[in-house]
Amino acid sequence: MSQAVLEVKNLQTHFLTSKGIAKAVDDVSFSLYSGEILGLVGESGSGKTMTGFSILGLIDAPGKIVGGQVLFKGKNLLDRDAEDLRRLRGNRIAMIFQDPMMTLNPVLRIDTQMIETLQAHQDISHAAAYDRALEVLGEVGIPSPVERLRAYPHQFSGGMRQRVAIAVALLNRPDVIIADEPTTALDVTIQSQILALVQRLCRERQTSLLWITHDLSVVAGLADRLAVMYAGKIVETGPVGATLDHPQHPYTQGLLGAVPSLHERGSPLHLIRGNPPSLLDLPKGCAFGERCPHVYANCTVSPPDFEVGDAGQAHHVRCWLRQPSVRPVP
Repeated sequence: MSQAVLEVKNLQTHFLTSKGIAKAVDDVSFSLYSGEILGLVGESGSGKTMTGFSILGLIDAPGKIVGGQVLFKGKNLLDRDAEDLRRLRGNRIAMIFQDPMMTLNPVLRIDTQMIETLQAHQDISHAAAYDRALEVLGEVGIPSPVERLRAYPHQFSGGMRQRVAIAVALLNRPDVIIADEPTTALDVTIQSQILALVQRLCRERQTSLLWITHDLSVVAGLADRLAVMYAGKIVETGPVGATLDHPQHPYTQGLLGAVPSLHERGSPLHLIRGNPPSLLDLPKGCAFGERCPHVYANCTVSPPDFEVGDAGQAHHVRCWLRQPSVRPVP
């Protein structure tokens, strides 16, 4: 595979609170390649959104990136100053937020916002920027784009606002898009349309996409690879088919067991017992140990990254179950 467009290496983002240090992102590593869609999944509070925000340097106090690297085309973004990051955000790396109103200004017309976004990063005339905005609105399937450009955000439905937010992210033809659960609040029909849209655009433009979600059914049909996150760590990564069909980490198995099945109508769901641990007081070793149906002697030590599956599949899991020499606790 070619060199990664985006590489996250041992990223650590902590929140320094009066009650202690919350390790929101704890030693996270992954790569994203040209034209690839990587799904980042996990429960609420697992650190998915904080990972996306950390990549773009959007962490506010009391949060702080305390370690690791974020390499964009080989250069560490964490070494750049605020002005360099401002020029990068919305230009080479764009973000689609869960709430489109985090992208759109409610008191400005859509044309004003899109033209200013273009002119903030390019030496482009007002007329050329207007034409580009018109082109992108058409690409994301918004009817009557000339009229829509003159509208305000409140004049759009939720699904249409999200399409506009996607259009804003696409304006400068970014190399990487980070999408933070952008379809969560939408109905199923609109959701499927947006998923098909972003998948097509990534294929046509070779844009890399990090899709953050808690919905496994979404990434099943969207992503090329899957990364499963728990308590600030990525516990399993692999091709989406192999990871969903043959999950190797007990947490991934638990997530899939909690999804209603079309083939076993009326059968009970296999819920994960207990609750996620507090990021202020993580257990020693494997953070999933207190909820795991399999407990081994080695689980009091943080597991390394084991490669599983067929050679060349790049399927990795952080679990002592994948080391054949361990023994169950009596």
